[in-house]
Amino acid sequence: MNQKIKSLLTYFKSMRGELKKSRFKIWLRAFLLVQFSAMFSFYFVRDIAAGYFSWRSVAVVAACFIPVGALLSLVVPIKADLEVQAVTLRLDRFYLFLIWFLVVSKLIIGRVPSFAPESDFIMSAIIGIMFGRLSGICLRVHNLKKRHAKQLVPDVTPLQVLRDLRTLIWNS
Repeated sequence: MNQKIKSLLTYFKSMRGELKKSRFKIWLRAFLLVQFSAMFSFYFVRDIAAGYFSWRSVAVVAACFIPVGALLSLVVPIKADLEVQAVTLRLDRFYLFLIWFLVVSKLIIGRVPSFAPESDFIMSAIIGIMFGRLSGICLRVHNLKKRHAKQLVPDVTPLQVLRDLRTLIWNS
C-alpha cells in the first residue's frame, strides 16, 4: 500500500513537471486563443450583420493590440531548466487578471445594445493581446532554446536517431 502511494506521488510529480514545460503551456495558450476567437466570432458575425462593427475594424483593433501582448510576454517568467532539459514557464498573474477583467467587462457592456461597438472593441483587443503574447512567448522560448542548445539537447547525430528508431521498431 505504501509503495502504491509513493508511485502515485512520483507519477503526479512527473506530470506536474510535464505541465510546466514550455511545449504544453504554449499549446494550452494556443488552444485558448483559438477558443476565444471562435467564441467571439459568433458575436462579431451578429454585430457586423447588425451594422455595429466591421471586419476591417476587428482586424485594425486586434493588430493595434498585438504589440501590447508582445510587451506583456516580456513579463512571463521563463527559464531553461537543465535538470529537466526543457524550458519552463510560470503563471503570469497580471496577464490572467487583465484577460479576466476584459472578458467580464465585455460581458457586462455586451448586455446593453447601444454599447455593442465597445464590446466588439474589447473582444478585438483581447484577441490582439492574446496573439501578441503567444507570439512573444514563442520567440522568447525559441531564443532561450537556441542559447542553451548544447545543454538542453544532448549531442545526437541523425544516424544515431535512425539506429535507435530501427532498434525500437524491430524489437517491438
